[in-house]
Amino acid sequence: MNHLKLPPHLNRRQVIQLLGMSGMGYLLGSCSDEFTARVGELSEPLNQSFGELLVKPQKLIPEFPKSAIDPKALLLNTYDITPKIDPDEYRLTIDGEVKFPMQLNLKALTQLPQTSIIMQHVCVEGWAAIVQWGGFRLRDLATMVQPKASARYVLFESADKYTESWDLASALHPQTLLANRLNGQPLPAENGAPLRLATPIKLGYKLSKWVTKVTFASQIPKGGKGYWEEQGYEWFGGI
Repeated sequence: MNHLKLPPHLNRRQVIQLLGMSGMGYLLGSCSDEFTARVGELSEPLNQSFGELLVKPQKLIPEFPKSAIDPKALLLNTYDITPKIDPDEYRLTIDGEVKFPMQLNLKALTQLPQTSIIMQHVCVEGWAAIVQWGGFRLRDLATMVQPKASARYVLFESADKYTESWDLASALHPQTLLANRLNGQPLPAENGAPLRLATPIKLGYKLSKWVTKVTFASQIPKGGKGYWEEQGYEWFGGI
């Protein structure tokens, strides 16, 4: 087991305060090989572009009341094939243009600060549903891995080989989640468990299910815009 080692110039209290400023104080309670980041290096300043996105006010989409939720309105795409994922073997990989690449298991991911949003899920096929998604903010993952100044995009890979690519600002929007709950209940496998993307600022085809990898990138690789985008769908996919 790899334990987190504190640098000589920082004591445990100082590190807790440092991580707490980024909402990541939970990290010290999870000293395991799933957290491969070197805590001492978190004292380095965030790169300017990443830091600006974290503090720059981004327009929030108004939420809906719980009374507006209609569980039957959220349809399943008939072309989706639900992959079999062993929860004990699952790992979320976060890599690319980051200072601290990581692989996190489900136990570690549940220790991230949890939140929820009641939003309209809009499908490009012409239907919409009011849904409550619960999970953790993608920006909290970004704070842990610290994207380099070269990072401009975020690429997503899923267990069913589905791919997506986003601009960095959309990924760091405070209402962009990696969701593990649906309408207050554990996320069903057919809806993307253990993790799927959820945000009110993107159309449904941008909201990947069964996410297994998050890659911060300086550019989108050739042929890597996304499954539907490579077939002619609009890349940004905003609402």
